[in-house]
Parts: sequence; structure tokens; C-alpha cells
Amino acid sequence: MDSLNYHHLRYFWAVARAGNLTRASAELHLTPQTVSAQIKDLEHALGEKLFRRSGRSLVLTEVGDVVFRYADEIFSIGKELLENLAGQPTGRPLRLVVGVADVLPKLVAHRLLAPAMTLDDPVRIVCRETGLATLLGDLATHRVDVVLSDAPIPPTIKIQAYNHLLGECGVTFMAVAPLARRCLKKFPAGLDGAPMLLPAEGTALRGQLDQWFRSRGVQPRIVAEFEDSALLKTFGQAGDGVFPVPSVVETEVARQYQVVTVGSAEGVVERFYAISVERRVVHPAVAAICDAARTELF
Repeated sequence: MDSLNYHHLRYFWAVARAGNLTRASAELHLTPQTVSAQIKDLEHALGEKLFRRSGRSLVLTEVGDVVFRYADEIFSIGKELLENLAGQPTGRPLRLVVGVADVLPKLVAHRLLAPAMTLDDPVRIVCRETGLATLLGDLATHRVDVVLSDAPIPPTIKIQAYNHLLGECGVTFMAVAPLARRCLKKFPAGLDGAPMLLPAEGTALRGQLDQWFRSRGVQPRIVAEFEDSALLKTFGQAGDGVFPVPSVVETEVARQYQVVTVGSAEGVVERFYAISVERRVVHPAVAAICDAARTELF
């Protein structure tokens, strides 16, 4: 396909928004047969089915969902162009879809995203949180603009994307005050046999911590493992165990979860990445995130 027929794309966009061919045709002032034929032409040109039937409704296929996101952006920008030429304020914030790896501490994610919310031009942030592999698939299909993670792209995932190192920090053990006092009597030996809450096996931080315990001759009693960092801290707040946090948010964690510092895991380092399909970041909100992380946060 050498070029895209934007008339066909607009008809597709209208039907996708309406979820119904008859309703969309009425809005377009065309017959359902005409609109259906135009969408079939678009599907033929793209070589993909864009809709599937679900009862009386039309539901987007996986490819249709990708095409709809592009179409939504194209026609929204077109509307903004007309408003701009007419001297009207667009009122349309810059949209940033961020994939947040579920193992990334929520406080770190907030600190990373905060600079995007203070730009001169308004930004609307859409956060999607799940596993890194899923988010990288969404990045490859342009469903997200950037992925924030505590690990770079795994070598087993073959996508054309780039790791942008945002910075690194140490790791601190924290706990409720009574438990912390017991462990502090002789740190790190005081962690031996102590109840411990850890990230799930296979995560970047877990491997480092397991090695750190072995090198110190310490065997904590692992009572729970978590993929979700916020849930881990909630258990820690309840007094169920000692838990690790990135040192960069140690103060916020102490205040929010009513816990105190036990000690630092000397030599353990957490690194944080923004992953994008661009070698050089051009999205202004992503650029703000990267610049602030490198010059202020870390």
C-alpha cells in the first residue's frame, strides 16, 4: 500500500467510536452499505481485519485497536489544527501513555513522572501497569509511548527499542519500629532468622539481595514474596517483616508507611530505565522525565 485513504480511515474511526454501523452511518449521513464497503476497502488495503461481530455490535480486533489509536490521534490533531487556524484555544493536553512495570516501586514511578506534570503545556498521563514483557509488546505496537522499568530489555525479547538509563540508587531495609530495633542490635547479622518480605524471584532486585544475604552469611526467614511493590510495603507496614526499598524514596516510605530504617544493603544497586522505540527521545514529556531523573532525582 503506497498511501492511506483518509476517507476510509475516517469511516472506520466513526464506526469504531460508535460501536455500531447503523449509528455511525447516521452520523456520517451515509448509508450503512456505503460505510461498510469503505471499511472493507480499508481492510483490503491494510491486509487485516479491523472488526469482529459480537451480537449486534462491532468489536475491534487487535489490529483494529492499533489502527483506531492512530486514527484517533490523526483526527484529533486535525480538529486541533482547524481550531488553531480559527484562533480558538485547543484546550487539548499532550497525551503520554506510560507503561509502568509492576515491580517498579510506586513512589519511584511517581517521582519519575512528576516532572511531566509541571511542563508549561498541559500533559495528560495514562498509566498502564503490568509485566515488563507485556508492556514491551505494547511499546512495539505503539500502545504505549514509554515504559518505566527497573531492568533493561531482556535479551529474550526481540523488539526494536532502546534503554535509557535514568539513574541508580542504593537499597535500604525498613520495618516497623519494634522489629527494626531487634534487627538493629547487630546489623546485618540481626537479619538472620528475621521475617523478611522480598520481591518475587526472577526480578532484578531479588537476585542481588539473595547474593547479598549469602555474602554476609545471613539467612532471613522469607515469609512472603511479591510482584507488586505497594503490596509488599503494606505487609511491611502491618509488621509482617523487614522489607527493601530504593534509598531514593526512603524518607517517603518512612512517612507514608510508618516504618523506620534498619540498615543499608551495601553494594546492592537498583537501576531505573525509560524504554522507548526512539534512540533519541523526542516526546517533550518523556524528555522532561529523563532530564529530571538524571539531574535531580538520582
